[in-house]
Amino acid sequence: MTASSGAERVRSLGVETTGIEIIGESERTASPKDLFWPWFAANVSVFGISYAAFVLGFGISFWQAALVTVLGIVISFLLCGIIAIAGKRGSAPTMILSRAPFGVTGQKLPGVISWLVSIGWETFLSIMAVLATATVFERLGWSSGTTVKIIAAAVVAAMIVLASVAGYHIIMKMQSYLTWITGIVTILFVIIAAKEIDWGTVSAIPSGPWQAVVGALVMLMTGFGLGWINIAADWSRYQHRNASGSAIVFWNTFGGAIAPVLLVLFGLLLAGSNEEVRNGIGADPIGSLAQVLPTWFLVPFLIAVILSLVSGAVLGIYSSGLTLLSLGVKIPRPAAALIDGVILTLGTIWVVFFAKNFLGPFQSFLITLGVPLAAWAGIMIADIALRRRDYDDNALFDSRGVYGSVDWISIGTMIVMSILGWGLVVNNFAADASWNNWQGFLLEPLGLGTFVDDPAGAYWEGNWPYANLGVLLALAGSFLITYLLRRPKVRDQEMARGYAGYGPGAGADGGATAYGPRA
Repeated sequence: MTASSGAERVRSLGVETTGIEIIGESERTASPKDLFWPWFAANVSVFGISYAAFVLGFGISFWQAALVTVLGIVISFLLCGIIAIAGKRGSAPTMILSRAPFGVTGQKLPGVISWLVSIGWETFLSIMAVLATATVFERLGWSSGTTVKIIAAAVVAAMIVLASVAGYHIIMKMQSYLTWITGIVTILFVIIAAKEIDWGTVSAIPSGPWQAVVGALVMLMTGFGLGWINIAADWSRYQHRNASGSAIVFWNTFGGAIAPVLLVLFGLLLAGSNEEVRNGIGADPIGSLAQVLPTWFLVPFLIAVILSLVSGAVLGIYSSGLTLLSLGVKIPRPAAALIDGVILTLGTIWVVFFAKNFLGPFQSFLITLGVPLAAWAGIMIADIALRRRDYDDNALFDSRGVYGSVDWISIGTMIVMSILGWGLVVNNFAADASWNNWQGFLLEPLGLGTFVDDPAGAYWEGNWPYANLGVLLALAGSFLITYLLRRPKVRDQEMARGYAGYGPGAGADGGATAYGPRA
């Protein structure tokens, strides 16, 4: 059997075979409003409710928490929407388009970071689904312990991998159905759990310092929109080149932010009223929410939880497969998704069966990778803002093209801003992730905090350390440096589109294959 006939057979089964190559003009049929479904379905998880406990953990009041919830979530998904503009301009995955500011070879640096972030999110969502299943089964008295977790891990991993291997078109259809299912059950959860809210208790929560408010803002940005920003263009690459950029930004932002904003706000009321729920979220975020539900609603709740988490994980593993291909791994896209699925399964097993508390290591991991990811986002957003033309399709796959092999301005900016950013964030979970205590090395020299090496547990004194200013510094600093220093280079790139045969017309017909420019 030839490779082409094998690909045709795979396509006949409904599996997307398109990898990192430019999407052909005839396939760019999506409209901006189509972006609502994948982003809403992936973020309507009831985990948004439990996330409120982490926000209140910064020691801030309900009103302070409500403010940063709206700002942090909306702004972070707005940034995703800006990145999504690149998808319709270039009709290629995010990390391929990242070659424009970083160079064809230089892109491997942010590519590795992106792959690790995606794998982290996939595994995290899978873990939550397994823990929630075990908790609900135990509450129902059906079964408990290792057997349930093993079965749940296998089922969850299978659902995620099968959908991711199937690809874009099936995922888009699946997300539209999941939106209704998970949305309806989540609304019922809110109605049932509303009786637990005690406004007197919530309103009595004292206000915290504004540095803690900044810290909560950064955590929300990192945990929501910035956690998706490295894959935002993957879902807009099927948009027609004439699609409105502002419409793409709106539907991406609205679809991604509307559910988390409402759910976290409700979660602030619930967690602020119920100390037992708030304290239990650290060990099992979603399972703890089942404590406030009647027995008859546990099964619908569990189904909605699993489907919503699977929905989010599918986006991640699909995109991590594309990122793997962008790093030079020459395998079919479905195989790349399958490889990441194996990694997801192994990661889930390790955390569920061997880690004492998964939240600490994950949160530490998230903040650490959030710094270079924020630096990359600043560079990418500035590059998008500077460009006035669509990307040169062939040059994205050839280091001889206008984007070159390595852009040292972008590489240097990402490295320097990441180092500075790491110096201004701290490991909030020193006991669970002592391997990450090297961060925050600029705080003491700048007089922003004091590290206390207490035998009972190391911690930082002062309000600034836990504000995690490094994420904001990496994002804003990288944007400004790129916008100022790369403006002449971007202008030259757009004027030199005729270089080495890369003309303005090299779009749909003169595009590129998965591994290089078309003949």
